[in-house]
Amino acid sequence: MSEPNATRRTFLQTTAAAAGTLAATAYVSGDEAKKSPKDKLRIAVIGCGGRGGSNLKGVSSEEIVALCDVNQQNLSRAKDAHPKARTVIDYRHLYDNADDFDAVVVSTPEHTHAFATLPALQLGKHVYCEKPLTHSVYEARVIREAAVKAGVATQMGTQIHAGDNYRRAVEIVHSGAIGPVRECHVWVDRAWGRQSKADAERNNDRVYAEERPTTADPIPEGLNWDLWLGPAPYRPFNNVYFPGSKWYRWWDFGNGTMSDLGSHWIDLAFWALKLESPLTIEASGPPPHAEIAPASMQVKYEYGARGDMPAVDVHWYQGDNKPKIWTDGKIPQWRSGVLFVGDNGMLLSDYGKHMILLDQKVQEFQRPEPFIPKSLGHHAEWIHAAKTGAPTTCNFEYAGWLTEANHLGNVAYRTGKKLEWDAAAMKATNAPEADQFIRREYRDGWSLT
Repeated sequence: MSEPNATRRTFLQTTAAAAGTLAATAYVSGDEAKKSPKDKLRIAVIGCGGRGGSNLKGVSSEEIVALCDVNQQNLSRAKDAHPKARTVIDYRHLYDNADDFDAVVVSTPEHTHAFATLPALQLGKHVYCEKPLTHSVYEARVIREAAVKAGVATQMGTQIHAGDNYRRAVEIVHSGAIGPVRECHVWVDRAWGRQSKADAERNNDRVYAEERPTTADPIPEGLNWDLWLGPAPYRPFNNVYFPGSKWYRWWDFGNGTMSDLGSHWIDLAFWALKLESPLTIEASGPPPHAEIAPASMQVKYEYGARGDMPAVDVHWYQGDNKPKIWTDGKIPQWRSGVLFVGDNGMLLSDYGKHMILLDQKVQEFQRPEPFIPKSLGHHAEWIHAAKTGAPTTCNFEYAGWLTEANHLGNVAYRTGKKLEWDAAAMKATNAPEADQFIRREYRDGWSLT
């Protein structure tokens, strides 16, 4: 790993002074040009609790015409706020009468994202879907390709992407201010996953489980457990899955921290380095468990050259794992961060601030003038795009590649091999055993078509 000179000069830059006042760009074409931006977008919301409740508030400036949730308590609260909206428990039936809405917001658990999203795209509806976009590599490919065919406004819910800090960090990399970037390190301190009971307590992890429960807890009143399971393998209800986001550490429902926080933190690396598909993926960590994602692990991605950008290695660390340059104390020990290592210096960023670390040989750092337009807001950006045809920055083309890459980190971890990835064939050419993690079988009665 490249290391900064001990006598380097350090510049702390926060985004507050450099937010800029650029307006969002837009283009208008086709039938969308006939709509006035003042017209209300008719929206159906699938998933109304937790993140779904937040997303519902984020789009409530528009006309909420339909609400869907497998939990009657969530549905009732959303109905109280939007009494004119029709309600549905099974989102598959929502699409039986799709003429009354133009757009869909999907905030279900990860394992049903693709199933709730694909029908909307096939019907030509605009879609906002929470991160991660899908539960698997295969599903990400299906959704990305369906979005291209649909030609509608899409946005994955990585809300931090709309912040000014990420924009300023991306501009620094794109302008070459720290020189060509050949390695990048992304780490998060969250340690939710399979761990000892002592580690769970140390990490303030309120949910401790090492194996799939064999006993059933009473199903909460108003919850349709069978619909909540959706395409996942059946098992009795247990409190280790629900309520809240406890499900996300179980492979059948989520993909742990890698796909959850990776959607937010690797997003910055993906955007700044113009990434799509890696050439190889290699992971390490504790022995893989059949049921539960790990608390701590790390992944190395190798990407080829992209345009005028050189080949780059992107490293991911979660939980107890950190970059060596961090553990050696040679950079500020932020709990979570993204470090771009360029030929002329380094850029360290988190959600709200970034820092430039220059080599001694560099006499002066020249910050580029802001050139990435200020976001209207993550939800507002999508609404504006649906009304006018303007682009979104986390559309399903971009988000599909990001989601695939994040899932591939887990595929490499679960396979225990350095994967040689053929993106066109969607195959790890040296590891046929990876196929089961790239695309899974669905429960009877469920198919992604």
